[in-house]
Amino acid sequence: MNYFPLILLGVLLNAGAQLLLKAGMRRVGYFEFAWANFVPIGLQVAANPFVLAGLFAYVLSVAVWLLVLSRVEVGFAYPMLSVGYIVNAVAGYYLFQENLSLTRITGILIIIAGVYLVTRS
Repeated sequence: MNYFPLILLGVLLNAGAQLLLKAGMRRVGYFEFAWANFVPIGLQVAANPFVLAGLFAYVLSVAVWLLVLSRVEVGFAYPMLSVGYIVNAVAGYYLFQENLSLTRITGILIIIAGVYLVTRS
């Protein structure tokens, strides 16, 4: 049976969780990591709908990933998580105006080649 759609769902949920967490933390903004900020920043983070959605997406991604691991060799499934790096690099560029340098693009191409080789094995 082809489990690639299930793997891709888990990867996309995980990548989406990262993007939601980033969106939430952009709304919280930069803060110093200090005890004095623990409660006020903690409350902002805990009440942020993007952070909450990101955490929920992580929970879903773990559930899907457990299904994947019950059906597919971990040596095949785990390297597929690297597709999330590609999704987040491209989405970060478009959504958050993050840098997508030639070095990162080269890394993405290497990841694509690696994933291709893993899927062929």
